[in-house]
Amino acid sequence: MGDHAVTGVAEAAEETLLLRVLSAFVREDVVGLRTRSTTVDREDGRWLRLPLPDGGEPAALLLPVAEDGFQGEYAARRPLLVREPDGAELTGSEAVLGALTAFADPRDLPGFVAFAEECRQTLATMRLHDRTAGEVFDDLTARYGADPADWTGLAASLAFDTLAARLDHPVYPTARGRSGLDDEQLRAYAPEFHPGFVLRWLAVPREALTVPGGPALLPASWPSPADLGLPELADSHLALPVHPLTLGAPLRDALREAGLEHTAVLADGTYGTYGEAVPTLSMRTVGLAGEPDLHVKLPLATATLGLRNRRTIKPVTLVHGAAGQRLVEAVVAREPRFKDAILHADETVYAHAGHELLAVLCRRYPAGLDRAVVLPLAALLSTAPGGRLVVDHLADRFYDGEPVALLDACLTLLLDWQTTLYGYGIALASHQQNISLVFDRTPEDGRTRVRLLFKDDDSPRLNVPRLRQTLGAEADELLAPFQDPRMFGEDYRAVTDMLTTITLHLCAGSYAFGLAEHGRTASPEAVLGLVRERLAEAAERLGTGAGEPGAELRERVLDAVELPVKAMVTAGTLLTKERSGASDINTHYTTGPNYLRRRARDLR
Repeated sequence: MGDHAVTGVAEAAEETLLLRVLSAFVREDVVGLRTRSTTVDREDGRWLRLPLPDGGEPAALLLPVAEDGFQGEYAARRPLLVREPDGAELTGSEAVLGALTAFADPRDLPGFVAFAEECRQTLATMRLHDRTAGEVFDDLTARYGADPADWTGLAASLAFDTLAARLDHPVYPTARGRSGLDDEQLRAYAPEFHPGFVLRWLAVPREALTVPGGPALLPASWPSPADLGLPELADSHLALPVHPLTLGAPLRDALREAGLEHTAVLADGTYGTYGEAVPTLSMRTVGLAGEPDLHVKLPLATATLGLRNRRTIKPVTLVHGAAGQRLVEAVVAREPRFKDAILHADETVYAHAGHELLAVLCRRYPAGLDRAVVLPLAALLSTAPGGRLVVDHLADRFYDGEPVALLDACLTLLLDWQTTLYGYGIALASHQQNISLVFDRTPEDGRTRVRLLFKDDDSPRLNVPRLRQTLGAEADELLAPFQDPRMFGEDYRAVTDMLTTITLHLCAGSYAFGLAEHGRTASPEAVLGLVRERLAEAAERLGTGAGEPGAELRERVLDAVELPVKAMVTAGTLLTKERSGASDINTHYTTGPNYLRRRARDLR
């Protein structure tokens, strides 16, 4: 590729990133872009004019915008700002972010500096993705075949994770960046490169390691200290896997903080080769070679989706994950129509040494998926080898070439399930990464079948009175393991907010707008109409009398003028919790127009 072509790719990547950042800033009202701006209509369209609060220089910044229609009223339509009074055009992320930082409260400057670095890292990663797309696609094709619709089984599902990792997040603009990792580390350990590597192992004193149910529950392939070249520790220690990126100062600090720096022993790499791994979409979770139904989730000393969104594993979240699984299973047991349609990975086997960098989850997937295509929902709109979208390949095989028919089948089941949980007083934080689609054909008659496979349900929102009403005596037992007070509520407010911001926005709305942007539908309405219909049916099923779940769903979602929208940049990086008021960076919200209302859809 010549120098001019490389420059063109770099410019395209920066323009894409800057458009996403500016749109997120408007949506989240960063430095008052939404509430302090006035609209200015010019020949080329609408602009937002943001004056400097103290009347200094520059007097104002102008941002060209267009109607968004999804989670915000406006989105940036050109990647630039215009400065008043001199009319200078500011382009490039450094200049644009620098200008906006001048409008920030001085107390927030560290967050803006951190976000600028986040943008630099993301831009470097995007350029790396562009440079390496051909070689990665060639590798996937050589390993799994030319048609992703034929990538069957759990081992091949990791290839879909690779494709999904090269796609932008629907909301967070710098999602492809990972703090503190360079190109070499990304190529060695990040899912978008589909690398293979070996885990390292730490021998930890038995008495320091919590293993619910005892070590006998660990996978049969789990090495003993003797297998790792430490026979003298076979009786006194247990093996704990460590991600290679956690080695060095992060691991040393963790051992010191846990009081294990003199008793835990890191196995020599020569012997510690158990667990040949391939990263999943989450990166800290890896699939194991030769054992495709087992994924191992390990803490990383890095962050994604915001400076404060660290990829460590707090021991309590392992408890919550197992409790979330049991809660889901309790509902499935009461709702027979979901028995064979809703699957859940087993997340009850884990170990930790009381520290967020000394932990492991052994996630076991259900049996019987060898002939199924299993992919994260996040991969549907990703580009496959050959240039088509993944959804196109799957639609050709399973839905007569109709992407909308495929999406309708997935959303019908997803919305039926999530609104059923809603009726029990439960909302899951099951976003695109935590839901896998399972496509195959029924053994009886060969009909296309879609199922949903869930994992990582460690952060639900719970309407406690409703749960006690629907689950009866079992409710308190199921709720007891959850130890985070933010999960509990006395009404439907938090449950509805999570259903809206995750299931509706990330798992339904983003695909309605995404299919339209890719030209697979004439407009988002082709899918949004289906979403509204499914939610209206659910509301009727759940009951629309005063105080009933269906009434809440109709009032707070279907008929609401505005919907809650995640303010991820604000809570994740720009502002401290003290400044944002966020009790949880993943459930800190602003508001946006309700795209399910017909008037809002007509604007689009």
